[in-house]
Amino acid sequence: MTKQFLTAQEVADITGSSLSLAYTMIRQLNQELQEKGFYVVRGKISRAYFEERFYGIRVTE
Repeated sequence: MTKQFLTAQEVADITGSSLSLAYTMIRQLNQELQEKGFYVVRGKISRAYFEERFYGIRVTE
């Protein structure tokens, strides 16, 4: 079973960015989800939403 949420470290690894930038991306994406009425997990991002927003990225384990 695949994990439903990505951590900041996983986002940094996938995007090739720094850990601090990954946290910034997660904050922004979670803010978008909150504005749409979804509950969010602080410091993590939904795998499905991450893949939707980052065109061309498919996360595999």
